[in-house]
Amino acid sequence: MKRRIKKEVCCPKLDPKLWNEKIFEWKDKRFIKGSVFTFFYMPINFGAVISELMKKMEKAGIQSKDMICLSDHTSKWNMDIYVSVDEKVEGVENVVLNGKFLSKVYEGNFKDTDKWCEDYKKYAKTKNLKIEKCYMWYTTCPKCAKKYGKNYVVIIDKVKRF
Repeated sequence: MKRRIKKEVCCPKLDPKLWNEKIFEWKDKRFIKGSVFTFFYMPINFGAVISELMKKMEKAGIQSKDMICLSDHTSKWNMDIYVSVDEKVEGVENVVLNGKFLSKVYEGNFKDTDKWCEDYKKYAKTKNLKIEKCYMWYTTCPKCAKKYGKNYVVIIDKVKRF
């Protein structure tokens, strides 16, 4: 009888020092895009969508060095997700991001998201930066957050100077 072995950790551990209060530039940063159904901003089928994107990457033999997964809450009913990839992936929408981006790391329960966003806006203002587009990076699934003992969320926004 074969015994199925469960992966104890599926999400890479984030080093918050690499992403906290950083300004960086992306030039032709590749992502593949999927859409998640949400109910009043709560993701319903996130796991299925991310699994499908990962299968397409695996089938194409494409990797992701940094495993960034950005979320763009477009409405109460939809969230687009962008998974970083090293090359174009066939059979899925490919997106390229360019520009200056500001990142800041938060840790805790998702119920604090509004508080984090307010803090982030104030932080961006202190850097004389105007937010053009907002993304959230939920760095781990709930199981890995529990395993690591930290639930890091990185706000990454495309920005420009005032």
